[in-house]
Amino acid sequence: MFEALLSVAITTAVLLGSPGPAPLALAAAGASQGVKKGFPFLAGILAGLLVAVICAATGVAGLLVSQPQVTLVLKWLAAAYLIYVAYKIAANNSALGNTGARLPSFKDGFILNLLNPKAYAACIAIFATASVPAGSNLVATLLAASVCYVVAIVVDTMWLALGGVIFKTLKDETVLKRVRYGFSLMLVLLVLYGLFFA
Repeated sequence: MFEALLSVAITTAVLLGSPGPAPLALAAAGASQGVKKGFPFLAGILAGLLVAVICAATGVAGLLVSQPQVTLVLKWLAAAYLIYVAYKIAANNSALGNTGARLPSFKDGFILNLLNPKAYAACIAIFATASVPAGSNLVATLLAASVCYVVAIVVDTMWLALGGVIFKTLKDETVLKRVRYGFSLMLVLLVLYGLFFA
């Protein structure tokens, strides 16, 4: 059983930890505002991912993904929302002393991952390849889902922390602004690539 759970953990780390919309947005949020202020955004992303894990584990995500029209609508909604989050990150001047700046919030993270087709596709792939030996299918699914979610928490926290290191290391306001713009631009480019080439 240990080998099967390790396989789920490695698959999750590769699929959910690779640079994509949520990890890149987390790194950008950390670089923009630091780890502490980025935790609500992280919590929202993890809550949205929990919905994706539950949908994949119960087969609901597979039904959604099998409908091309639904997939297309989700893809465009996710792209629009990701561009909005990229704008919020680029426009965030909190590090520059602007206390009224709008930071990515729990709601932003939740909606981002709720609409993120990569999250559903990754979770479907994880459950499709997970063969955890257990007394029942329910126990096997719960074990795989638990390992998947714990690994996702670790991986997403690492992306936020990476951004936080950038935030703490770079003290120059102009450089921080450029980093914020750079992350926002990468997020928009990733979204456009996903829309038109993936």
